[in-house]
Amino acid sequence: MVLAHILADELTLEQAATYLRLSPRQVRRLVEGFRADGAGALVHGNRGRRPANRVDDAVARRVVDLAATTYAGFNPVHFAECLADDPEAPLVLSARTVRRILAGAGVSPPRTRRRAPGHRRRERMPREGMLVQTDGSRHDWLEGRGPWLTLVGGIDDATGRVTGATFRAAEDAAGYFAMLTATARRHGLPLALYSDRHGIFIKDPHRPPTLTEQLMGQRSFTQVGRALDALGVRWIGAGSPQAKGRVERLWGTLQDRLTSELRRAAIATPEDANDLLAWYLPRHNRRFAVPAADPSPAWRPWPDDAPSPEAVFCFHYRRTVANDATLAWAGRSLALPASVAGSWRGRSVVLQERLDGSLWASRAGVCVPLAAAPDTAPVLRARDLDRPTRVTELLPATEPADPDPGPRPPSAASAAKPARRHPWRLYPAVRPKPR
Repeated sequence: MVLAHILADELTLEQAATYLRLSPRQVRRLVEGFRADGAGALVHGNRGRRPANRVDDAVARRVVDLAATTYAGFNPVHFAECLADDPEAPLVLSARTVRRILAGAGVSPPRTRRRAPGHRRRERMPREGMLVQTDGSRHDWLEGRGPWLTLVGGIDDATGRVTGATFRAAEDAAGYFAMLTATARRHGLPLALYSDRHGIFIKDPHRPPTLTEQLMGQRSFTQVGRALDALGVRWIGAGSPQAKGRVERLWGTLQDRLTSELRRAAIATPEDANDLLAWYLPRHNRRFAVPAADPSPAWRPWPDDAPSPEAVFCFHYRRTVANDATLAWAGRSLALPASVAGSWRGRSVVLQERLDGSLWASRAGVCVPLAAAPDTAPVLRARDLDRPTRVTELLPATEPADPDPGPRPPSAASAAKPARRHPWRLYPAVRPKPR
């Protein structure tokens, strides 16, 4: 319509360019084509042609087949990344292209994105290592191929990097010890640890402090709390799951991507799940970690005066060394090595039950392994061979004893001992005086 007004000298090129939001030069080209070929000149020249970057039909069929077999349940973004990393026949496609191919074949996505509820966003920590958020996720990670597991993990608040994680049968202190050991080995010690108020970190936070705690000025530590306090790591308890949203969102990502990887590898045991987790975490960090605002890290190195991480992140129990240089533990005795057996007798030591099952004793910064103590020697007593023997003991083994031998004759010991209701016991005054 605008071009017809131009040909009728009712509009100028500048006015038509304003209406069409085009440059005057482009409007001049359209007018010339419209004058020569009519409305057909406005049709794009590539209409009806096959696009040069169109995905081949064989490739599209392969994508649909893999989405229904090998990569069943993968979201389009994860699916596209796995196609590009396929060692046999890599296929580089964008996630948008994969989503369009699957939608055209009628394959619906495994998950639908829900609208996120409104909340106040908190800024990330400026430096890596300032804050590590940790939690445990109870989920059917093996999707019925094995038992339900709990994934205990930690994520750096500044970069979103997973510092350590492990599968456990339940959310326990050993899982957090394993995660903290991996974090200390790979990165260092964080300034603070952010978690929920689970009993693993604090003992019954709703009870009033005891008299001992009031005099000490602090509450009694749990095993994890004791390890954090010894290393100077501040513990922060979250008031709600939304407060530690970064680790909560991590579970949503892992329950999608990690579960799909476990399914593809047909993992059915916790041991195999931990092996695959060690392979998966570096890939996850390369995909989702972001640089910190301040590039200088805040991780603290391991203290020189502290024992190894395996000696700190384990279970500690107070014990007293006996005179025979042994410790009581779970109904048995443990022996100290000869190097410290003499100097530690009667002293208080810390018994360490480490994650690998070994038992150690520590005192004044010295750690020694413990071994099972030898059995106690039997107590030998003299036997009374002159006591009267029962009649049944004198009969031969082949001859059965008389089923009714009659009343037993009183022995000398029973005749000399008064009965419980004897007058001598009831009335001591009538007891004859000794001559």
